[in-house]
Amino acid sequence: MQQLKSALITFIVLTIITGVIYPLIVFGFGQTFASYEANGSFITVNGKVIGSALIGQGFTDNKYLWGRASATGDHPYNPLASGGSNLASSNPELLKAVVDRVNALGANVITPAPIDLVTSSGSGLDPEISIAAAYFQIKRIAKARGVSEDNVEDIINKNAKYPLLGFIGEPRVNVLEVNLALDGIK
Repeated sequence: MQQLKSALITFIVLTIITGVIYPLIVFGFGQTFASYEANGSFITVNGKVIGSALIGQGFTDNKYLWGRASATGDHPYNPLASGGSNLASSNPELLKAVVDRVNALGANVITPAPIDLVTSSGSGLDPEISIAAAYFQIKRIAKARGVSEDNVEDIINKNAKYPLLGFIGEPRVNVLEVNLALDGIK
């Protein structure tokens, strides 16, 4: 009987610590020190949420910067289906998907597409692409919008994010933020 009582007390104490106290501490820390991120990093325009800085969106119009390919099944950038394609490098479906993306981008031997534009990530939800991938798309965007390539490049450069302390992370741009700047809605 004593062992049952000890086990029950241990169960109750650990449930309170791990099920109540710890989650409240983590929630409080997130709200105090990273509330924008903890609350979804929503981007709003005129009071309306149009997306998140943390989850990619599918842009296919030529006047927009295109993000990294999504491998979330029938509905690209679906956070409920987050995950990679799990296709092996020897799988013909993977090769076909990459070739289709290369063709859609108009890449060739002279102007090869950056790798992050033709492959999907592990999550399939990347909101950012490399600066090289953004530069690769300048000509198409400028032509579709009827603006100079310098204007598009300037918007990409103004929205570029660089490694923390010069070495933590990669140079990148958030696709949604660049597209909002391209639309003049910032």
